[in-house]
Amino acid sequence: MNDIHALYDRWLEKATADPDLIRELQSVAGDEDAILDRFYKNLEFGTAGLRGVIGAGTNRMNIYTVGQATQGLASYLNETYDKPSVAIAYDSRIKSDTFSRFAAGVLAANGIHVYIYPELVPTPMLSFAVRHFGCKGGIILTASHNPAQYNGYKCYDPEGYQMTDEAAAKTYGYIQQTDMFDGIKTMDFDKGLEQGLIEYIGDDVVEAFYREVEKTCLSKDICQKSDLKVIYTPLNGTGNKHVRAMLDRIGIRDVRVVKEQELPDGNFPTCPYPNPEIRQVFECGLAMTKDFPADLLLATDPDCDRVGIAVKNGDRYELMTGNEVGVLLTQYLLSRRKELGLLPEQPVVIKSFVTTDLVTAVAKDFGAEVFDLLTGFKYIGELITKLEAEGQADRFIVGMEESYGYLSGIHARDKDAVVASTLICEMAAYYKAKGLGLYDVMQNLYAKYGMYQSSLLNFAFEGAAGMEKMAQIMEDLRANPPKTLAGMPVEKIADYKKGVTTDCNTGDTTPITLPRSNVIAFLLPNDNKLIVRPSGTEPKIKFYLTAVAPDRAAAQKVTDALGADVKQSMK
Repeated sequence: MNDIHALYDRWLEKATADPDLIRELQSVAGDEDAILDRFYKNLEFGTAGLRGVIGAGTNRMNIYTVGQATQGLASYLNETYDKPSVAIAYDSRIKSDTFSRFAAGVLAANGIHVYIYPELVPTPMLSFAVRHFGCKGGIILTASHNPAQYNGYKCYDPEGYQMTDEAAAKTYGYIQQTDMFDGIKTMDFDKGLEQGLIEYIGDDVVEAFYREVEKTCLSKDICQKSDLKVIYTPLNGTGNKHVRAMLDRIGIRDVRVVKEQELPDGNFPTCPYPNPEIRQVFECGLAMTKDFPADLLLATDPDCDRVGIAVKNGDRYELMTGNEVGVLLTQYLLSRRKELGLLPEQPVVIKSFVTTDLVTAVAKDFGAEVFDLLTGFKYIGELITKLEAEGQADRFIVGMEESYGYLSGIHARDKDAVVASTLICEMAAYYKAKGLGLYDVMQNLYAKYGMYQSSLLNFAFEGAAGMEKMAQIMEDLRANPPKTLAGMPVEKIADYKKGVTTDCNTGDTTPITLPRSNVIAFLLPNDNKLIVRPSGTEPKIKFYLTAVAPDRAAAQKVTDALGADVKQSMK
């Protein structure tokens, strides 16, 4: 505790550049638990960068933790590259603009040229800018869909996807050598602009991004004639200008925006959890349908890299899951390209291994090669880059994660809700011209391929004790794996940390070729399965339940039984 108190006292003395931090530190004086939570560890820097609650301390997001990370990044880049440059973007979250300007000043002070967007933009536009300018790195200030008290800092590599494990480990080494107060080189942002070390990204780059997104469209003529009615919410984030601009460009013009959620606001007043996976974020939009019977409701998360939809089913609106939207996009892009004679030989569809296998069933009907990769869109970005290097970029059709992230086109190496929103609306217009809604199309796919039902259970573990508890759960699962789940025998266990799949009947093992990751999959008969992984960005463990059955009722029975077993094990 002495070290904790020494840190607290040092911050009271040194953290004077932001008066908010001093006020917060003074407010918790004498509160041992509050002080411990702020100082018991440093925010962890990994391939997802930093993410944490905004505030004072080593375990918080503030200009000092951002500055330390940026100094470490600068040292790594200067050691690795000759005259590196970095692109920076930020979202609508509290202090995102402040953190981005501070990071730009640190890079400039280290002699690194900075390209920075003059206003908030979607995350995929950061990925685009890195590649557009030939940068050696990128930074975006965002906490994606986390609650308002969070912010984050993500680093990108020269290919425009999130930093690889090796680069992150080297950067972290430099970060550890950097004192948060005395070891950071800084430069005033305006001085950096005057000296030409910091440069604003112009409208020409935004236009170039739009043109690349537009190249993915297949049915603009149908969009212009469809009279598709859309309600859109950017959830007080970055998508407002850019999603609307793209919908207008392809001819989707009957678009109403949810006024309460239109303008940037890091407090997210109408949606404390600005996550397009949950129904609450659609409530304001659903209320609008009484006067405007939209065909489609569209919600992008605050940094506009994920998108969720609600679609008409008779007089009701149904929320589609991330898996279902992935299946719909796969079916639409492959079938429409085939219809237009634009389907390449050996088309490629890429998905995370926790994304529904219904994508695989649909894709294989079109002769597509499906790649199952670890969770994390950087792995999808790496494969796209590999295809591009081999002159096979035209094979890539779509990449996706079940957590509502999608990419089509090779303009970015991260999930992109601008292109996904554009293609979802185009897809809806195409099927509307055939007298079908997206709900109808999805039910037709279930009728053809069978019911693939996926569910996600989250268990949160806050603070130092929570991290220990999560580690213990994973250790126990490895030491004492269940022999049955939902009344079915566990046939195989795939341990991605050990890199092997074990046959529970014979004990035989086969290697897993993917990178090592703290994930365990329990494989059951008839393609049913349970996958367990701690989140890489949040203090929670995720359980992915998959049930495959001839119909919804049978699949639900399996899902319920799996869920009951998981909940019992977590008591």
